[in-house]
Amino acid sequence: MDIQLIALFGAPITAVLALIYGIYLSKKVLAEEEGSDKLKTIALAIREGAMAYLNRQFKIVLPLMAILAVIIALTLGTGIAITFVMGGIFSAVVGYFGMWIAVAANVRTANNAQKGLNPALQTAFRAGTVNGMLVVGLGLLGVSLIYMWSYFNYSSLGPEFVTRNATDILVGYGFGAALLALFMRVGGGIFTKAADVGADLVGKVEKGIPEDDPRNPAVIADNVGDNVGDCAGMAADVFESYALTIVAAMILGGSLFGLPGVVFPLLARSGAILTSILGTFFVKAKNETENPIKPLIRGFIISAVAAVVIFMILAVFLLKEPRAGFAAVTGIISMMALLYVTKYYTGPGEKPVVAVAEASRTGSGTTLIAGLGLGMESTFVSVLIVAATIYAGYAFLGFYGISLAGMGMLATTGIIMSLDTYGPISDNAQGMVEMAGLSGKAQKVTASLDAVGNTTKALTKGFAVGSAAVAASSLFATYFEATGLTTINIADPKVFVGLLIGGALPFLFSSRLIKSVGRAAYEVVEEVRRQFREIKGIMQGKAKPDYTKVVEIVTRAAQRELIIPAAIVILVPVVTGLFGAMALGGFLGGVVVSGLMLAFYMCNAGGAWDNAKKYIEDGNFGGKGSEAHKAAVVGDTVGDPLKDTAGPALNPMMKIVQIVALLIAPFVIQVIGK
Repeated sequence: MDIQLIALFGAPITAVLALIYGIYLSKKVLAEEEGSDKLKTIALAIREGAMAYLNRQFKIVLPLMAILAVIIALTLGTGIAITFVMGGIFSAVVGYFGMWIAVAANVRTANNAQKGLNPALQTAFRAGTVNGMLVVGLGLLGVSLIYMWSYFNYSSLGPEFVTRNATDILVGYGFGAALLALFMRVGGGIFTKAADVGADLVGKVEKGIPEDDPRNPAVIADNVGDNVGDCAGMAADVFESYALTIVAAMILGGSLFGLPGVVFPLLARSGAILTSILGTFFVKAKNETENPIKPLIRGFIISAVAAVVIFMILAVFLLKEPRAGFAAVTGIISMMALLYVTKYYTGPGEKPVVAVAEASRTGSGTTLIAGLGLGMESTFVSVLIVAATIYAGYAFLGFYGISLAGMGMLATTGIIMSLDTYGPISDNAQGMVEMAGLSGKAQKVTASLDAVGNTTKALTKGFAVGSAAVAASSLFATYFEATGLTTINIADPKVFVGLLIGGALPFLFSSRLIKSVGRAAYEVVEEVRRQFREIKGIMQGKAKPDYTKVVEIVTRAAQRELIIPAAIVILVPVVTGLFGAMALGGFLGGVVVSGLMLAFYMCNAGGAWDNAKKYIEDGNFGGKGSEAHKAAVVGDTVGDPLKDTAGPALNPMMKIVQIVALLIAPFVIQVIGK
């Protein structure tokens, strides 16, 4: 059978298979019991808060997306506008339903924790896998549908036209996915960290009560935030990286290998989906005493090894170019290296985290100094890995090799997203167990699940940043293809100015988000203090706090900040493009370099402060309530908006500026010139 027909039908069939598997797992999760009335009441409050937040966000975002679609249709063509809308819709669906299954699974995980480790682990991981299947299934399906549309409408004009037409409008798909992901990341990040910071500063520091104590008026908002930030935001973020690496690989592959180069990414992604599904079957605890991290890692390794085999087979027999397989495998190895580095610098009990915790014994100042130094060191090591990946990909197969390395990094996305969503589900489950007053086995099981969840969340943040950087680099390479540039001369003052502006943009972008978290957290702190002061009997458990008030505060704060960051990342590259194609290229390089380092720095420093606090809470250096603990809470408070708001939001930001540049490249070349 013709390879084009295999890709034409094989890729969408595999994508649908992933979605069917997700539906099957959803039914398995929903068939589990929710437990006692008290658990159901807590779950309902979290679920209603999470869904109300997303519904309100979409009421703001969707009209903006519609206006942009009209502008794109009038300026760039109907085809790009249609794919822009498709990318945005698919990204929204991934975020919405990924969070929906998470808030349905948290209470079931908490209830199953009373039965033992494996029932609770299976529930949390299955729900996480639903999110993973949504990401890979819709990511591949969207690209496949665009390719099929192009094939059936233009096949009579020859394969070269099919290739060029499909890859041109694929940029629109990536733009829609990336912009929606930015909205989800920004809004979810502000919501979750404003609630978390407010809950910690008053609950832990001032009142000395546990993190998920039902007496804390911010506790429900904090649990809602885990879902809108770590589920909806992360899913949309990784989805657009997943989609964009396919787009870049198809564009560059078409220019180098013709039709086989376009087909290769589709078939490689199809095979990787199957390997992710395969890996999920091995995630099962052997006994009640096994550390939950072991079955999770087992499934991941099996998925990664199987993906290596598939990539090499396709490279040899489809492209007849083993170097393509080597480039993709480089990405897989790089992804594993990034996970290891992230675990070392941010993992619970690791030497750097223990050092930050120990620094807390002498106050919050030394805690902050230790975390800042650790974040800077980890950035250098992480950037070396990304740089080696890009260089190796280029050495194997030029710009196409870079895009294939990006695809390799995202080969195990299905199971990586399972691990990521597992984190907030287990976190919520532990909070529910505490709020519902469950004891004995349930507390022990959810504590072990949550400890692993903290590790997986940190690992997937490193994965998201690294894959975003390589995806942005792949798009940067396509910019050269689109403009015909071969080099950029930074000795040219216009180019150097573009480079400086690009390097400064991530700082401006991040500053807005961090300040937004600070303003919202201030409101939360004042509200929580007011309730403790005015509602008599909260501390004694005789009166119920007004949870909805805090949810309203952080929801408003998140919605206020949606428009300006998006406007910044769209308009600044357009303005820079007025100086010419080379100046715009310098700007893009500056964004990637600065954004990558800032994202790694913020995510790793924040992760280290978070787990240093948890290390002390486990009974080390004085334990909960000690001076070291109070200092560690301050470090965690500073790190929260870094690791969960500004740092992750840089991922879609880096890619949006690249896509905007691709979209305006023909205009820049024709009207302004190089």
